[in-house]
Amino acid sequence: MRKVKIVPLSRHRLPTENFNFREASERLEELFRNHGLPDFSREKRQKLLKFYFLLMKHQKTYNLTRLVKLRDVAIKHFIDCVLVPRLVKLKFPLIDMGSGAGFPGIPLKICFPEERIILVEGVQKKVDFLKIVREELELKNLDIIGRKIDADFHYPAPGFITRAVEEIPGNLRRIAHFVPKDGEVYFMKGPNVSEEIQRAQLELKNAFELKADIPYQIPKTPHDRRLVVYTKL
Repeated sequence: MRKVKIVPLSRHRLPTENFNFREASERLEELFRNHGLPDFSREKRQKLLKFYFLLMKHQKTYNLTRLVKLRDVAIKHFIDCVLVPRLVKLKFPLIDMGSGAGFPGIPLKICFPEERIILVEGVQKKVDFLKIVREELELKNLDIIGRKIDADFHYPAPGFITRAVEEIPGNLRRIAHFVPKDGEVYFMKGPNVSEEIQRAQLELKNAFELKADIPYQIPKTPHDRRLVVYTKL
């Protein structure tokens, strides 16, 4: 039977569920099965579950996420992230721009353990957390760069991805100087980004070409999403 832990008030959202690992594993398997990913391997789910427990363990110290229930983290973080490579073929090495608590970079790393992924994050406490995750989950070929992406940043790679809230045109402008020709940029967005896409096409038509605009829904939820892909000219 699930226990509920009472926690004191805090400026950070704190976990209120107290699953043991077995209970959480069964719950995560059920969530993946019910929301479109019955074929996601148990080994990878277990890694994601360890990531979830690390998120909850360090939430009070680092304020990593506004989502603290296992169901919410599983659907809105994990499933949303691992759906991306089912919609588009990602290019590696892949830079996760503004990785925050590791989204989408850590779930994608779990999906592609042999591929190189670079997490770029400008907030030091989140950088510290990402390094803990890398060590605890024994994630190889995972680089962590603790800085913002600005005019002095130069790290050419064939693939770039972000869930950050910055608008598409501004984001593309910041990285245009180092994205190589034919490099691809993947934006994980909400449904209402048509105006951003139109402005990017007007303002950056000589630098980037819209390759794909893929609307999708997290299965069996009301959560509409858009995956917007640009190619560097």
